Amino acid sequence: MKKILIILMAFLVIASCTKLEDLNKDTKNPTAVPGVTLFSNAQKNLADQIASTNVNMNVFKLFAQYWTETTYTDEANYDIINRTIADNAWREWYRDVLMDLKDARLVIGATKYATAEEEAAAANQLVIADILECFVYERMVTLWGDVPYTQALDINNINPAYDDAKTIYKDLLTRLDTDIANLTPNVAAGSYGTADVIYGGDVASWIMFAQSLKLKMGVILIKSDLALATSTINSALPGVFTSNADNAEVHYLTSPPNTNPLYVDLTLSGRQDFVGTNTIIDDNMNPLEDPRRAAYFTTVPDTTIYLGGIYGASNPYGDYSHVGDMITQDPTFPCIVLSYVEVEFYRAEAAARGITNEDAAEHYAHGIEASFDWWGVDGAADYIAKPEVAYDATKWEELIGTQAWLAYYNNGYTGWTSWRRLQVPTFNPPPGMVMSDIPLRFTYPVFEQTLNGANYDAAAAAIGGDLMSTRLFFLK
Repeated sequence: MKKILIILMAFLVIASCTKLEDLNKDTKNPTAVPGVTLFSNAQKNLADQIASTNVNMNVFKLFAQYWTETTYTDEANYDIINRTIADNAWREWYRDVLMDLKDARLVIGATKYATAEEEAAAANQLVIADILECFVYERMVTLWGDVPYTQALDINNINPAYDDAKTIYKDLLTRLDTDIANLTPNVAAGSYGTADVIYGGDVASWIMFAQSLKLKMGVILIKSDLALATSTINSALPGVFTSNADNAEVHYLTSPPNTNPLYVDLTLSGRQDFVGTNTIIDDNMNPLEDPRRAAYFTTVPDTTIYLGGIYGASNPYGDYSHVGDMITQDPTFPCIVLSYVEVEFYRAEAAARGITNEDAAEHYAHGIEASFDWWGVDGAADYIAKPEVAYDATKWEELIGTQAWLAYYNNGYTGWTSWRRLQVPTFNPPPGMVMSDIPLRFTYPVFEQTLNGANYDAAAAAIGGDLMSTRLFFLK
């Protein structure tokens, strides 16, 4: 993928309650903020929320048991109430990503264009914004379950009803099919150009993104709706990512506020909050002498040893492996939104389950190879040849689940979701807890209980209780 630099947008402050009708004065220039800039801002906010490890916003590298905490261990012990983490994440997704996408579409749709080429580009812009909106709702539905959807983002309705999560999921698939059919990948019809900080406005890449998202959603639906999962997976396969060059990534700049949030959280802050876990280092990477250890982590200070802290315990920073320099020392370190690595492991799983006629072992190996390649690590062939790693159809779930989880290290939410679905590898409950205490979802925001109480109560009842242990539709 082309390395697209993020447009500086420090001037942009868009509140979720902005009334477009107050700004829509000139039919040729409907608002003071161009629609393409709103789209850029939505992408930047989305990437920041995925990449960040600020425990007020994002705890998924902890939930995936890639990292654990040193001094303040509440989040590694699954306390998301103290810092109102669910409330913050909910606001971020609805206000700072979805609302910007909605406003972008309103502005783009209301603008008058001088040429047929500009009109065609605007049409593609609207479709791409919808594709990204589908990605966001997919994330929210698999995080919370039922969420406001059909009544969401309406400033005149401050108490939106929650929609059924599986119904939303099906609708998102319908939207993606429509979007794929409506995109025009030719030279004359562009889209966002450099305002698109993921693909630089390349329409063909967005079609591949939509197909790869469909594949992901099909795999996630397997336990819930095998027939729909099967048709979704097989219809998506011809158009999915084929190499790391197709990845949906955001590449950051060298200076704040446009560096990767990890650089801010782990380096500029001067804090020493995280170490690698015993789960990933001691239980999974060390036994395999995984060459990616040097990219993922440092050795213990003044040693050549990789050692993980006890998950959920208080771990002295100097006694364990730290987050790798490739992540902490590079302000431009990319955020992965959707990757070829994911695609290959989804293809391997679908083949292993007999949903496709593809070769599970081939795609399993491609997933591992793509992970090594992305991190710039040699030795994939020898690693795959290890008896503990070599593909074996009789234990496909353990192998694919473990290797996918290891490869998803740079995307905590994806790693946690893989574990939620397959329960592989074996996680370590925090001290004093048991396996059933490991979360399967976020609870709803506290402010929803107080400000949207009736709809909150209905949603909580519909999913089986607003608990972190509640099994969402795709886990049943």
